[in-house]
Amino acid sequence: MPASAAKRARIVLLAADGLANTRIAELVDATVTTVLGWRNRYQARGLTGLADAPRPGRPRTLDHRAIVAETLKPPPKKLGVTHWSTRLLADRLKISHKSVARAWSAYGIKPWKAESFRFSTDPELVGKVTDICGLYLAPPENAIVLCVDEKSQIQALDRTVPILPMQEGRIERRSHDYYRHGTTTLFAALDIATGQVTAALKPRHRHQEFLAFLKQIERTYRDVLDADGEVVELHLVMENYAAHKHKDVKSWLADNPRFVVHFTPTHASWMNLVEVWFGIVERQAIRRGVFKSVKDLNAKIRAFIDGWQERAHPFVWTKTAEQILAKANRPTTSNPRH
Repeated sequence: MPASAAKRARIVLLAADGLANTRIAELVDATVTTVLGWRNRYQARGLTGLADAPRPGRPRTLDHRAIVAETLKPPPKKLGVTHWSTRLLADRLKISHKSVARAWSAYGIKPWKAESFRFSTDPELVGKVTDICGLYLAPPENAIVLCVDEKSQIQALDRTVPILPMQEGRIERRSHDYYRHGTTTLFAALDIATGQVTAALKPRHRHQEFLAFLKQIERTYRDVLDADGEVVELHLVMENYAAHKHKDVKSWLADNPRFVVHFTPTHASWMNLVEVWFGIVERQAIRRGVFKSVKDLNAKIRAFIDGWQERAHPFVWTKTAEQILAKANRPTTSNPRH
């Protein structure tokens, strides 16, 4: 409800609790006169007394619905614009641009904003979502769940002017232009139960590098045994990247049945929890870093990973498959092209 209505209701409820008018005024950030006024209106007319009274002045002559209806139509081609502005529409309707703005505000119309969306076209969407959510929410016993992926094309950027450090009253400042010194690729396998990360930095991200990383994971967890002394299974959550499905990779996985692969649905890489960790790396170690070379970039990423292992924490998934699938369905629309 509007904040004004909530404030009036709170005044009445506090009065019912027996608080003094001065105390009520302090709690709701109002004057004593305002408190008395709303108490009197409630006493006289009940809940209807808390509603807004008719505003003074002449009645509105502009129909907001007509303005909104015109807004929803595409602008004429001769204007060469993709959407209406208040002034363009006001000029067309021969009214004030402020009237257009008020109509847009009343109906929540924002022609200047646009959002993107993408639906998964995976025919196995339901099965994959259910599988991965089950893996996160109820991991199999005597097994380790690893979210595996690569963050490719990490640029080693060096600023043309030294960074001006943060000072009292001033944030850190840097030059807009930069030098590029090459790129690197970060391969990572996140253990969701502990937050520990197995990582490797490689110059490229082909299937050869990915296969080498899988072998590194195997060596890392080779001696991890369950309570019965048996080797634990490794469940890998991976995306539908071509390198992950290369015949050499498939052949190696077939020869190592300890690895169980779970692919995320198409266009649903956000279901891979290692993407959350990549976001942490980007924000805390890469985005504001200054790197003189790829070697320098790799060294600083390794330093971050070493520090992360000491403060690692579990990554907890909370959404069920039903909640995700309810949003994954295409929304209904009046547009016949959808």
